[in-house]
Amino acid sequence: MKKALIICAGGMSSSLLAKKATEYLKGKEHDIEVDAVSATEGGKKIENSDFDLFLVSPQTKMYYQNLKKAGDRVGKPVVNIPPQAYVPIPMGIEKLGNLILQELPE
Repeated sequence: MKKALIICAGGMSSSLLAKKATEYLKGKEHDIEVDAVSATEGGKKIENSDFDLFLVSPQTKMYYQNLKKAGDRVGKPVVNIPPQAYVPIPMGIEKLGNLILQELPE
């Protein structure tokens, strides 16, 4: 199973998105689990390298460069989530799911 992590300001809105993205991906026959944490925990999660892909929410994009450097150190991709893929409606969840599929390492 592959794992992706959304890093956001508080972890609340992203938890809902993570759950919906996991359901979407499982419904498309992908064995991918999506989780979420706050920005304060995100760097630690990257350093521990527990996930295959790290996604930075629009409201925490100011941390992107530091998170990307941490990802580069452990060889894990860190990408920004575009605002249109960060809304808990079917179209947003589909965009988030497609972003995950596109960026997830083989």
